[in-house]
Amino acid sequence: MKKIRYSFILFVLLVTTTINVFAFNAEEAAEELRYFNEIQQEVMQASADLTKVPQTYSRAVVVFDRKSKTVIYGKNENDVRAMASTTKIMTATILLENVTDLSQTVEVSKKAANTGGSRLGLKTGDKITLNDLLYGLMLCSGNDAAVQIAETVGGSVEGFAVMMNKKAQELGLKNTSFVTPHGLDENGHHTTAYELAVLTDYALNNPQFAKVVNTKNYTVTINGTPKDLSNTNELLGYLQGVNGVKTGFTNNALRCLVTSTLRNDFNIITVVLGADTKKIRTTDSMKLIEYTYQNYEQIDIAKLVNEEFEKWKETYKIEINKGIKNDVGIKLGEQKYTIYPIKKEDKENIKIDIQAINYTEAPLLENTNLGYLEIKINDKLIDKIDILANEEVRKKDIKDYFFSMIGMYSHLQQ
Repeated sequence: MKKIRYSFILFVLLVTTTINVFAFNAEEAAEELRYFNEIQQEVMQASADLTKVPQTYSRAVVVFDRKSKTVIYGKNENDVRAMASTTKIMTATILLENVTDLSQTVEVSKKAANTGGSRLGLKTGDKITLNDLLYGLMLCSGNDAAVQIAETVGGSVEGFAVMMNKKAQELGLKNTSFVTPHGLDENGHHTTAYELAVLTDYALNNPQFAKVVNTKNYTVTINGTPKDLSNTNELLGYLQGVNGVKTGFTNNALRCLVTSTLRNDFNIITVVLGADTKKIRTTDSMKLIEYTYQNYEQIDIAKLVNEEFEKWKETYKIEINKGIKNDVGIKLGEQKYTIYPIKKEDKENIKIDIQAINYTEAPLLENTNLGYLEIKINDKLIDKIDILANEEVRKKDIKDYFFSMIGMYSHLQQ
């Protein structure tokens, strides 16, 4: 009878707990829905005037186009600021570029286990794979996971920071400096919104990185026990086209969010740094994303340039004096952009201006600069492309003049 009574009590407790968990999850989901509905209203109001850049309250923001590698919009994007857990974009990059086998298991150190802030929940001596550490790093923003990765890959936090800064230099990030793998406030640990966008653009080229940051939920295994993780990125799975990347918060950095969005092959990275609240970072990010896709489109700038250049070539000749040829073939030098983002209203304001010499003397080497082509949008210079000789033209020597005179004489005798 006692066994039946205890079993009944356990059953009641189990049912009660399940109901409470379900109620908690339902309430949490409802709160999240209310949160996004409120933000969506603000975004819709900001989007009412399609030509107006939305007002943002984060201290530094940038919208970066991945194809052209250009800034579509920026505010204080070059200001040096603390970056909080967006640091982990670099941490993950260093891990993925230096470890080929992520399935290997590591033992958690005391230093990693004692790291504060947001955590995966590791304890000293825990066994976990590097792959699960990567998910713990990027989904729940585990600072303990960051330190363990640093010690495993770099030998120490300090050694890992050297690797992070070396990569930053390779990427040309002149205003970025790393001290820690997690981003907790430290003197000398900083970046800019623009350089964080450049780093993210690079990191997303790694398929494994792109896969992890686009994961909403994942189950890791610690000491053989499963643990469910949820991504801290509030826009992932909510806003159309969002496929990453990373949140962040410290008292110094405030609220931060790096977002990758892809719609109709138009991929942008949005960075907001220094937001006072989570709501502000979310709203600012959504405003910038919707503004960009409503107002901008990508054009095949290389096609426009080549078509204009070919038309110009049909009527323009560059005469060569004293050469074995009287004129020279020409070509365009390297173009900076193939695809370029442009405001829809500015499509009629693209101007292509071509300037070149019409006379020169031999000898002429291949790739000699003969002029330039300029692309302007609303009188803003977008690119300046060299016009080059596509062949070598040798200067006539005495033999060339001799055979030329024989040819002229033969022609006169006919």
